[in-house]
Amino acid sequence: MADHALLSASSSHRWLACPPSAKLCAAHPDRSTPYAQQGTDAHALAAYKVLKALGTQTQDPTEELEYFDSEMDECTDSYRDFVMEQLAEAMGHCTDPIVLIEQRLDFSRWVPEGFGTGDACLVSDDILHVIDMKYGAGVTVSSEHNPQTMCYALGLLEQFDGIYDIKTVRMSIFQPRRENVSTFEMSKVDLLAWANSVLAPSAELAFHGKGEFRAGDLCQFCNAKAACRKRAEHNLEMAQYDFKVPSELTQDEVAAILPLIDELIAWSNDIKEYALQQALSGTQYRGFKVVAGRSVTRYTDDDAVAAAVKAAGEEPYEKKLLGITAMKALLGKKQFDEILGELTFKPPGKPTLVPESDKRPAINTAKNDFMEENDHE
Repeated sequence: MADHALLSASSSHRWLACPPSAKLCAAHPDRSTPYAQQGTDAHALAAYKVLKALGTQTQDPTEELEYFDSEMDECTDSYRDFVMEQLAEAMGHCTDPIVLIEQRLDFSRWVPEGFGTGDACLVSDDILHVIDMKYGAGVTVSSEHNPQTMCYALGLLEQFDGIYDIKTVRMSIFQPRRENVSTFEMSKVDLLAWANSVLAPSAELAFHGKGEFRAGDLCQFCNAKAACRKRAEHNLEMAQYDFKVPSELTQDEVAAILPLIDELIAWSNDIKEYALQQALSGTQYRGFKVVAGRSVTRYTDDDAVAAAVKAAGEEPYEKKLLGITAMKALLGKKQFDEILGELTFKPPGKPTLVPESDKRPAINTAKNDFMEENDHE
């Protein structure tokens, strides 16, 4: 079996909504990024720490990790503690729960050639628990009806449903860098109903490259997003608005535009990057050429520069207090809070217009202030 499934659990949120994107993405190989390697390192360290806590002999990978730092050390400690807490809970209602770390899971009964890797899986009487660690800090991930963890849970059911009397499926997302721990439960019956009525039909379409293309938030991690025609059509819908005189737009028109802006900007940047890479490979776009960008002067040797400036009678270094992030890395979050908790403050964030579904509370606006003043008159 291949190392990467065409219909992976991690990309299921996309191919469930846009089935033909699976085949399209397969034609665009993954581009390795520092963020991906950082996540790989964090998962390796997390698995080691949990196995060690379970009393399993395993090799410490720390020295081989490219992106190991104090933040990763602290985050993986938190993950280990969370897994062990969930195991303790499972042992409270089951004498012999099974713990699986970095377990290969096969859910091909519903998804052709479907498989994936569960970070931590706890199987006990009544409850099956899938724990997925997300080290990324860019997007908050919710466990509610999360198709990736639901696919993993199906793989576990295939292995253990006849051995344990499982009634409930519990799925947790542990995202330490966003301070996000999200847990969602559903009955085994409901999970299987979703697998048969939603997952399997969509997976069949995706596996054969059929179905309808769709665009939206699901495009964010799609390998084919830059050149996808459906995404272009989706974003070019904004061309129906006349931006020459913005003041003439009605409130309803502005409200219709707002949800599209972030995606439009992201799409525009993706197109520019895609075109640049194609141009560097020899593609010629009419009216455009590749030039050298702005360059910044750099020192060839920092130590030699410092020595030369000192020889001239000047001090080349300036004293500067470490920033919040660097100071947390130096002290560790717990010690940082203990020592500097009363010496730090968090100013109000810059006002940002977001959808009503955003969980942050609304702040007072000029309209609200005016209404409050009238209420006190």
